[in-house]
Amino acid sequence: MQARAQSAPPATFADLVDQVGDAVVNITTSAIVAGRQGPGPMVPEGSPLEDFFNDFLDRQNPERGPRRSQALGSGFVISEDGYIVTNNHVIEGADEILIEFREGFTLQAELVGTDPNTDIALLKVEADGPLPFVSFGDSEAMRVGDWVMAMGNPLGQGFSVSVGIVSAAGRALSGTYDDYIQTDAAINRGNSGGPLFNMAGEVIGVNTAILSPTGGSIGIGFAMSSDVVTNVVAQLREFGETRRGWLGVRIQDVTPDIAEGLGLDAARGALVTDVPEGPARDGGIEVGDVILSFDGDDIADTRELVRIVGESAEGQTIRVLVFRDGETQTLRVTLGRRETAEGLAATTPDGRVVPPQPAEVLGLTLTPLTDETRQQLGVPGTTTGLVIEAVDPASDAASKGLVAGDVITEVAQQPVADVAAFQERVQTAIDNGQKSILLLIRRGGNPRFVALSLED
Repeated sequence: MQARAQSAPPATFADLVDQVGDAVVNITTSAIVAGRQGPGPMVPEGSPLEDFFNDFLDRQNPERGPRRSQALGSGFVISEDGYIVTNNHVIEGADEILIEFREGFTLQAELVGTDPNTDIALLKVEADGPLPFVSFGDSEAMRVGDWVMAMGNPLGQGFSVSVGIVSAAGRALSGTYDDYIQTDAAINRGNSGGPLFNMAGEVIGVNTAILSPTGGSIGIGFAMSSDVVTNVVAQLREFGETRRGWLGVRIQDVTPDIAEGLGLDAARGALVTDVPEGPARDGGIEVGDVILSFDGDDIADTRELVRIVGESAEGQTIRVLVFRDGETQTLRVTLGRRETAEGLAATTPDGRVVPPQPAEVLGLTLTPLTDETRQQLGVPGTTTGLVIEAVDPASDAASKGLVAGDVITEVAQQPVADVAAFQERVQTAIDNGQKSILLLIRRGGNPRFVALSLED
């Protein structure tokens, strides 16, 4: 009976609305946009008729020329001195931002900073006195089934409230740093940028998107979690921009067969496929390492590593636990800044390999990489490797997506320059009782690991 009592809905949400409502605002933005385009008469450029037809069309359709467009959204005040959080897409491109408060007055806002990656923007207004504000809560503490309340300006109707539950957590839509709370509280156009509250009146999400075939709420709404938003807002407030940590590696998820090939106990962590010049290389991280822990946080997959690194501060020295050659070791890496990193490519000394005749291994027809094929295949920084000339359609390699033109640069986490070395490592793996062997593949310069089965 006690458990049921705790999960029962409140008798009313009115007290919660009174507690936080005055901090929720409506946002109106405006911008000059180009006029509507449409079919017009075919008149030679520079002809005397050109001015005539343009004057005529302007009289018939004044909106042909530049016009001022308005958009509506929501937001919420996070400090008594007037900082306001909303979505980036609410204010993007605006040359005027007006904030309407529930009490009935309007203030003009200045843009402090934006983060398109999380669709968050920070605004600032100047008021005559302290403004009512709300605080962020812990989104990680929310459980599926917990009650939540959304506030905002749906469809331009003004201050409005809807309630529902947390339908799911940890949702990803399309962004690198996505960590959305899914809710069935009604969210519609105009709700964007508004707060999602827990029952303590704390903001645990920023209402951002809906999934709907009609454009209206069907009970699948998404709010960017407060754990992401608080970090972004703090950086925007201090710097006017985000300053995310940058590790400087390319990574992929560890699949069960890759884990078996590495000798890892379970499919977890982020597998390093490339280490260009940057913080990771300076800290000793190598291709083939599996990052298991970052700054004390266990890493489940690549998405989690990207998010945690992005939430870390530029210049911070982090302890990174990696799995390498069957053992774990701890490295210390000083992070760079992601926003200023410019996709450095790994470089190695030039080298040449005398190519033998093509040979077949594990359903792959292979030949060593040459200067000519290196340029043709778009792998200029790769000095040695094996080019896949053909793939047996019935092989495990074909089922794993390998195609002609892929370049194998490592076998069993060791560089490979000739087919004989590949064959030798395959035989060693079989003798050791392994069920699969790990290959590092480059396609158009992009690396990834693939585990090929050694079983018949």
